[in-house]
Order: sequence, then C-alpha cells, then structure tokens
Amino acid sequence: MSACRHVDGRRSAGSRPAWGGQGRVCTFFALHDAKCLCVIGLTQSRRRHFAPYHRRGVTGEGAVMDTIIDFLNTIFWGYVLIYGLLAVGIYFTVRLRLVQIIHFPEMIRSVMGASESDHAGITPFQALCTSLASRVGTGNIAGVAVALYLGGPGAIFWMWIVAGLGMATAFAESTLAQLYKIKDEEGHYRGGPAFYIARGLKAPWAGAVFSVCLILSFGLVFNAVQANSIADAMEGAFGMPKLTSGMILAAMTGVIIFGGIATIARVAEIVVPFMAVGYLGVALFAVFMNLSEVPAVFGLIFESAFGFGSAAGGVAGSVAAAMLNGVKRGLFSNEAGMGSAPNIAAVATPDPHHPVSQGFVQSLGVFIDTILICTATALLILLSGALVPGSGLTGTQLTQAAMSHHIGWVGPYFVAVAIFFFAFTSIIGNYSYAENALVYLGVGGRSGRAVLRLAVLAMVVWGAYESVATVFNAADASMGLMATVNLIAIVLLSGLVARLTRDYLEQRRAGKKPRFTASSMPDLAGQIDPDIWSRP
Repeated sequence: MSACRHVDGRRSAGSRPAWGGQGRVCTFFALHDAKCLCVIGLTQSRRRHFAPYHRRGVTGEGAVMDTIIDFLNTIFWGYVLIYGLLAVGIYFTVRLRLVQIIHFPEMIRSVMGASESDHAGITPFQALCTSLASRVGTGNIAGVAVALYLGGPGAIFWMWIVAGLGMATAFAESTLAQLYKIKDEEGHYRGGPAFYIARGLKAPWAGAVFSVCLILSFGLVFNAVQANSIADAMEGAFGMPKLTSGMILAAMTGVIIFGGIATIARVAEIVVPFMAVGYLGVALFAVFMNLSEVPAVFGLIFESAFGFGSAAGGVAGSVAAAMLNGVKRGLFSNEAGMGSAPNIAAVATPDPHHPVSQGFVQSLGVFIDTILICTATALLILLSGALVPGSGLTGTQLTQAAMSHHIGWVGPYFVAVAIFFFAFTSIIGNYSYAENALVYLGVGGRSGRAVLRLAVLAMVVWGAYESVATVFNAADASMGLMATVNLIAIVLLSGLVARLTRDYLEQRRAGKKPRFTASSMPDLAGQIDPDIWSRP
C-alpha cells in the first residue's frame, strides 16, 4: 500500500503516459517533501479526480476560503518558490565562489569536530543528524519514484544539479542562524530565521510571521501527515489498525520530545545513521548484484536528461518533463532555503568556533539527503526494470516493486519499515524546529513547550487514522509564506554571509583554526550576543 492514502498510484482514465507530453503539470503540490505526495505532478484537468483537495459541492465561506488557499498555493509553489529557490541557489553559488564544491572537505571536518558540546548546545554531528531527521522523509522513497515516473531517468540528473545549488543556500541560512543565536532563560542556545530576520533586518514582525507559519506547518500538520504515512504503511504491510499505530507512535514520540531538544539530538544521532546506512546498504547491494548494468543506467540518466538517443523515446516534452520533475524533487526534498534546518543549526556548539562551520555542516545535510539517499532510491528502481512509462506503477508501489526485485518477498516489508523510520524521525525533527519558533514568540517556557508537545501528540494520533487533507492546504500555504520570507531575508543578508565566509577561509589558509569573535565585526554590535561570540 502506498504511504499516501489519497493517491493509489493508478492513472486516471484517458490520461497519457508519463515522461513528457502529459499536459501542464500541476504545480499545486509540486514535489516538495511536505510530507505527503498527494496530487503530485497531476495535470490540471486530472486534479478534479482527487477529492478532497478539489472538494465538489463545497459552497459559501468554505468555498471562498478554499479558493483563496488554492490561489496562494499556486502562487507560492507554482511560481515564487520554484524560481525563487533555484535563483537563490544560483546566486549564493556564484557569490560564495562554489564554496559547497571547492571546500567540500571542510564539511566533513566541521561535522567531525567536537564529540561533546557545552551545556548550552548540541554537537555538530547531533545537529546534522537532527536536521537529517526532518529532511529525510517519505518523499525520499515515494517522491523520487514519482519524479522518475513523470520525468523519466533524466529527472535524477536535474535533481543532482538542484541539490548542488541548494547546498549553497543551506550554507548561507545556517551560517546566519549560528551568528544570530541567543541563550534562552534556561541557558540553552536558540535561533533560526526568525532571529536573524528580527536582529539582522530589524523586522521582528516578519520573524513572528515566520515563527507562526513554522509551528503550524512543521510543528503540527506535517507531523500528522507523517503519522498518516506510517499508519498506512503498517496497515498495508502488517495489518496493524491505524489507531493502534497512532497510539504507539504518539507514545514513542512523547518519550522523546518531552525530553527536550537535547534528547531529540541524542536519539537522532543514533537512529538517523542507522536508518541511512541500512537504506544505503540495500542500495549498494543492488548495485553490486547488477554491477554490469550500472554504466548503462547512468548513461540512461544523462541521455534522458538531455534528450539524446533512444532514452528520450521521441516523446515530445520529455526533456522538459525531466527538468521540471527533477528540479522540483531536488528543491523540496532537502528543504534548503525553506528556513527549517537553520532552527537546529543555531542550537549547535560549533567546532571550529565560527558561524560558518555550521553552514558547512548543514550543506552536507543536503548532500546526504538528495545526492545519496534520493539517488539510492533511483538506482534501486532503475536497476530493477520496474519503471515502465504509462504503467501507472508509481510512488511507494514502484519502490516496493523495485525492492522486491532486489531482495525478494521481504522487499515490501523493508520499504514499510524504512517509511516508519524516515517518517518517525521527521516528526521529532519537525518538533525541534517548532520549539525554537515558540521561544522567539516569547512563549517557550515550560508551560508553552508542554502545550506544544501535547498538540503534536494529538496531531500524530489524529493524523494516523484521519485524512489530513482538510488542513494540509492551509499548512502548505503557510510553509510557502515561511519560505518566501526566509529567501528574502538571506538574500538581503548575503553580504554578511560573504564576509563571514571570507573570514573563515582566510584563517584556514593562514594555518589557523578559524575562530569568530564579536569584536572582529564591530558593526554587528547590538545585533549578536557578545557573550556567545567572545569566549575562547
């Protein structure tokens, strides 16, 4: 069974085969990892088949509200964010002089820095794992399959390109989050886009808008969607009732999130490497068992991406379909530029003691999410021969079919377990972001956190057995606004990112371990915490 309960993977009657020529692709739900794959890539004419997103018979105020939300989603996800995320990625790649490529080894060095943090923060490795907990979701399993079905093998090439650009965006936003972080009343690091928007741009109202949108989308609704994916997977593979799945999931989630961000980080640094290595291990097994076919598969990817040879199949629009679906999958899988991961990047105790080091760490997170894990799913599918244009086999079903080819009857069960881990870690990662936003709004004390935690658990139980479509549209628009605000902010602060990057690299070239102090940039006085950036 598909991890998403709203789409069963079959084509509507009369629909055309995939890989181009399928009409105007619906931009409403794009291919973001919003943590549900409903109505992905469907033509505008086919969207009406999928209630409740287009709810026939709704009139009055409800219909007006639906129309407004649909309009906002079309603007955000169809135009502003598709082009905005791409443009910002290109901009930072150029302005920072290919920092994500030339200085890739620095990412590894920054992650493997301190093995222990001070009492105020978490380690760089824990920050990486916690951000990956949120980045890596069911979209890495089902979303890649949809991109391949709609765009062909060439979609993977464009996914790689966009991920490379997104690494620069992630670098910028996480560097800023580190720079503008604060200590809360309990002495713990807090920060994120809301803080650099308020302190760096003197726009506290925009920071408040960002925080509210983050709590609504990541903190509540998307966690319900992830719970829905888990419940569907458990019911389909093991026959477990959805309410039972929801209660068990809520209990597991509660044990972790009531321990705070420190507990979330400790769990993430154990579970995330386990699930990533396990999934990549199966992919490597498939590659090893089909080693002679690997060159042909990569050849197919490049041929399909540019329309060379027989890979394009002579289908009009095949190259455009590959670009569109690859770009969307790449943009929305890794969350670069969305403003989510910087919330955990700010909590880290960096090593070296410089904001840029955490920029490198989170840039590596994009690489792992898209270049490694999404590519693993793609190779599993392409090496299996399960991808057949026009067959209707897509999403989780396509990944399950591919896994069955490689490891036999256990394949669908492995996918179900992978969905559980990917979605469960997304829930705890998403919560950590929302807690930071709560602090910015001034209600992040014990009582405020308790209310948020109980709300998250309620959404997990509800989402496990109820359709979340009724609120998903609103949360999608909320995330669109959140991401738009963040993109504007990091571009306006791009000069500061460039200064910090130069400072870090100049110290490294001089043979020093980079270290940032507030006194080195006196023009930032009053904007950053001098106590945080003055200690040795």
